[in-house]
Amino acid sequence: MVHKFNMESKHKLDNPQRRKLLPPEETLRRLGLKSGDIMADIGCGIGYFTLPAARIVGSQGKVYGLDIMAEMIEETKSKIRENHLTNVELVQVRENDFVLADQTVGYAFACLVAHEAEEPLAFFREVARILQPTGRIVTIEWAKQHSMMGPPLEHRLDSGDVADVLRQCGFTNLQQMAVNAEMYAVIGERAIVGMALGH
Repeated sequence: MVHKFNMESKHKLDNPQRRKLLPPEETLRRLGLKSGDIMADIGCGIGYFTLPAARIVGSQGKVYGLDIMAEMIEETKSKIRENHLTNVELVQVRENDFVLADQTVGYAFACLVAHEAEEPLAFFREVARILQPTGRIVTIEWAKQHSMMGPPLEHRLDSGDVADVLRQCGFTNLQQMAVNAEMYAVIGERAIVGMALGH
């Protein structure tokens, strides 16, 4: 049984401790998001990364905020209005159906959502589907270690296992890196069309 986020804990998605550990704009820039990018924020939640991403990509770029929970979409929508952002589109999705057309985005971002996926292979194949050839996946997960923060140890994913799943889904040029003392990132490029996507 995977660990699913409880809506009653949504206050934990944005607090001073999290901003210190995972500063959103700094983290996105460090992980290669830049002006003009077309990004999917997969599991956008309350817009913690969606809003700073919209500012980074600017008027020439676009951010798709994807979430399975209508309440999260509504909360992010109100923040987008408050901040007068015009380059964000919010989409309520299903777990392995991101609704977007094939090859829509160049940068897919999934922060602390892969460990909630019932079928990681199906989840990352859907990421590959919406990515343009040579587009990038950046996934951040909790390190597989005991911690006062995050999900129980048994629900955490080893970085090598995440890399293996990405490889099976046709991602190449995989990199693993520490994001902070609690989290790591795995980054990969979508294979050129014609290479294995697991279909």
